[in-house]
Amino acid sequence: MKKQLIAGNWKMNGSLQSNAALVAALAAGAGSAQCLVAVCVPAPYLAQVQLLVAGTRIDLGAQDVSQHESGAFTGEMSAGMLREFATRYCLVGHSERRQYHGETDALVATKAQRALAAGITPIVCVGETLAERDAGRTEEVVKRQLAAVIHTNGHCISEIVVAYEPVWAIGTGKTASPEEAQQVHAVLRAQLQAATAHADRVHILYGGSMNAANAAQLLSQPDIDGGLVGGASLKPADFLSIIAAAR
Repeated sequence: MKKQLIAGNWKMNGSLQSNAALVAALAAGAGSAQCLVAVCVPAPYLAQVQLLVAGTRIDLGAQDVSQHESGAFTGEMSAGMLREFATRYCLVGHSERRQYHGETDALVATKAQRALAAGITPIVCVGETLAERDAGRTEEVVKRQLAAVIHTNGHCISEIVVAYEPVWAIGTGKTASPEEAQQVHAVLRAQLQAATAHADRVHILYGGSMNAANAAQLLSQPDIDGGLVGGASLKPADFLSIIAAAR
């Protein structure tokens, strides 16, 4: 059985001082972790956190990557640049990027392709809005989002990570029940199994207000292979509690 993956998404939070304290606490507490651990940090802090996590159980992750390899794209970061900071993971298609920056399924698929080409594991985020959920379109939406990534990266789709993050549960304190989350994860697993003989290698994470109180129940579901953790990843005790609940 593969180890579960607990990835923290700091979003647009942090400072040089607070980052140092947070990573020090995590490194001290995660030494005996049974799972894989990563932190996805804002771009300005990649260099700092690369040094802070060196020699620890914690892998470094970025929060976005450009669909372009290089060129006149001011403010963008290429996968090659991220790789120079020993970046292990990179979020692509987070719901906030889709919502606020208009990222399409095709764009997300290309970003995943760029990450893979640079030896970085993309954490591909999929999820439905409350309106889509209420309309009974959850499966349709997440399958469409993942299908675009499979179409573009079919030959190496077993090398990605998928994160199911119901948009209505992100930062709201609302969480899909373990049974609801498992149902969607099972749909995504079946879609991956149809695309690759190595679907069992793919981690499918739950992201959507996972916290210290609900992590154990969510992580006990058969198709939930870890968590993409937002606010709780900024609190050492909470994040370590989630890590301790993982296997």
